[in-house]
Amino acid sequence: MPKFSANLGFLWRELPLPQAIRAAAAAGFGAVECCWPYDADVDEVNAALNETGLRMLGLNTRPGINGEADFGVNALPGREEEARSYIDEAIAYATAVGCRNINLLAGRSGGGAAAEAAYRRNLAYASERAAPYGIGLLIEPINQRDAPGYHLRSLEQGLATLQAVGSRSLRLMFDCYHIQIMHGELTQRLRAALPYTGHIQIAAVPDRGEPDDGEIDYPALLAALDAMGWQGFIGAEYRPRSSTEAGLGWLDAYR
Repeated sequence: MPKFSANLGFLWRELPLPQAIRAAAAAGFGAVECCWPYDADVDEVNAALNETGLRMLGLNTRPGINGEADFGVNALPGREEEARSYIDEAIAYATAVGCRNINLLAGRSGGGAAAEAAYRRNLAYASERAAPYGIGLLIEPINQRDAPGYHLRSLEQGLATLQAVGSRSLRLMFDCYHIQIMHGELTQRLRAALPYTGHIQIAAVPDRGEPDDGEIDYPALLAALDAMGWQGFIGAEYRPRSSTEAGLGWLDAYR
């Protein structure tokens, strides 16, 4: 039976992070993850996690000084100092709240060898810095429709980057929404990528709403994933079509 994590960068966005953690627990989620929690007080976040018994599974490095226009800086040549300051900050925050993984945002590099070289150097730096804390690192292929110019733009590129960096702590974020848009054939691609995957996320395609509509048959896909032996959580990273609470009916089938 799948276990679900609520991505609080998408769900209950109207609430402060500690309150959103409590809302996720009340709704029946078994864990939480977020995007950029850095403005949330660590003690208050820990209090909410301890109260609910939920684990923080993941957070992102900051998007960059230009925000969404950057969407990460790890693959942007010439911005290594900025990238590494965000990596250090993410490791410190993750350590403080017992977070399991950090998603290292690549950024809108437009591609190219220089960008990939900078990306690999920063990933190696992150791997070395995170190793003493046992924190996992993730890289996420993202589709060009939603994030034009994003550096990591295919599953194959992600796997090649993992192989080149060669870090045991570095794994894929397999976001079914992005992979479906880029490639399709989700079951086959999940099966091939699962040995290299650290976390999985879901949302409907094409609208990125609740995973109960659209072109992905999630009941069948999650049953296949269960048969493959996946033991981790599935991240609910979708944009509610109305309120978060109104859209939680999809979760009832898995309670």
